[in-house]
Amino acid sequence: MTHDYLIEIGLEDMPAHVVTPSINQFHDKTVAFLKANHLEHGQIDRYATPRRLALLVHDLAAKQADVETDVKGPAKKIAQDADGNWTKAAIGFSRGQGMTPDDIVFKTIKGVDYVYLHKAIKGKDAAEILPGMLDVIKSLTFPTRMKWGAYDFEYIRPIHWLVSLLDDTVVPMKLLDVEAGRVTQGHRFLGKPVTLSDADAYVAALKDQFVIVEPAARKQLIREQIGQIATDHQWQIELDSDLLEEVNNLVEWPTAFAGTFDPKYLAIPEAVLITSMKDNQRYFYARDQAGKMVNAFIGVRNGNHDHLNNVIAGNEKVLTARLEDAAFFYAEDQKRSIAEDVERLKAVSFHDKISSMYDKMARTKVIAALLADQFGLTADEKADLDRAASIYKFDLVTSMVGEFPELQGIMGEHYARLAGEKPAVAQAIAEHYEPIAADGALPQSLVGTVLAIADKLDSLMSFFAVN
Repeated sequence: MTHDYLIEIGLEDMPAHVVTPSINQFHDKTVAFLKANHLEHGQIDRYATPRRLALLVHDLAAKQADVETDVKGPAKKIAQDADGNWTKAAIGFSRGQGMTPDDIVFKTIKGVDYVYLHKAIKGKDAAEILPGMLDVIKSLTFPTRMKWGAYDFEYIRPIHWLVSLLDDTVVPMKLLDVEAGRVTQGHRFLGKPVTLSDADAYVAALKDQFVIVEPAARKQLIREQIGQIATDHQWQIELDSDLLEEVNNLVEWPTAFAGTFDPKYLAIPEAVLITSMKDNQRYFYARDQAGKMVNAFIGVRNGNHDHLNNVIAGNEKVLTARLEDAAFFYAEDQKRSIAEDVERLKAVSFHDKISSMYDKMARTKVIAALLADQFGLTADEKADLDRAASIYKFDLVTSMVGEFPELQGIMGEHYARLAGEKPAVAQAIAEHYEPIAADGALPQSLVGTVLAIADKLDSLMSFFAVN
């Protein structure tokens, strides 16, 4: 006979980037717990939303297997004295195993007799072992932690409820003032508390209360809803996997919607529009069938279609405010020359023990020239490299990069092209940051490659120089 066991941690809304790693960690530590306690099991389903982490263990053994084992003790010459009486060593060994010296047998190993006890350990019921899952819950680690109430206990967010059901029976456990039971919570606004009849009722019962607990099912629903909107408007939507994952972990009942913004903002560089929509507002941007960006976006609401027009209007208002700021920054940045921005780098610190960013560029320029000779660059390539090395950090003092730091280099390339710099120079400005990770993209141009190496060499050498 086997059982199904449900364990759920109910929380205040977690940050989206924490949800998936946390449920995977919860799963792995539960598997380790069951293995350590010799409880056989089948598949373990993972359920996660911003407000809950849950596991459903299928085909859990009713009890541990009975175990028979031989326990080795001291050598016979230590266990018995010259008259054959049991010594304190033998008595202590047998007592420690819950047995008596009368249970001792001897086995010869490599010519030496040793004391052995044959133990038959009766397996415990699963219901006796599962309260130990509380230690698994406590052991979960998070990138940030917080306290609440008067407790010293720290967790990613305050815990509001626990569910612990072995089939239809509550497995008792208590964490702070929260006792495990059979009551879970539906959607924060659309649902109600749910009393679960048994572990297997979990998914369906919560769906009735506007919570889709399966991450994959939520994600597929979001894909389908966005796909339908794209079809209705004849748009192309790039479903960025990272953004989709983040949005999926922000909602329990997803409803996708389309909004628009004033076409005048399409004059802003695409990178800025995408950053405003994707990184700042978690929107998917849209293109027409020719691949041209349109003045529209798709968001995902944590709720149903009720009052959706109000939701759309609110999101449009927020995005418009961001785009208005971006348009202002874009216009203001173009009022200054690159030379003026380079001069302003004298007041920007690279590191307080090293120099300004202006001085860093000067060092990098020297290193780049030396590398250019080593790598055999042509005269034209050396000229482009010299110019790029003279200005490549200028966009750090632009208003646009101040508002959107993730656009450093990207805006540098764009502004350089607007200012009439050669394409090779502009491209190198964007490429000098690459790669930004071990598996990151590499510069595609020779000038950009040499500038990237020179910039990184300067960082390494200057940091070592000041210890």
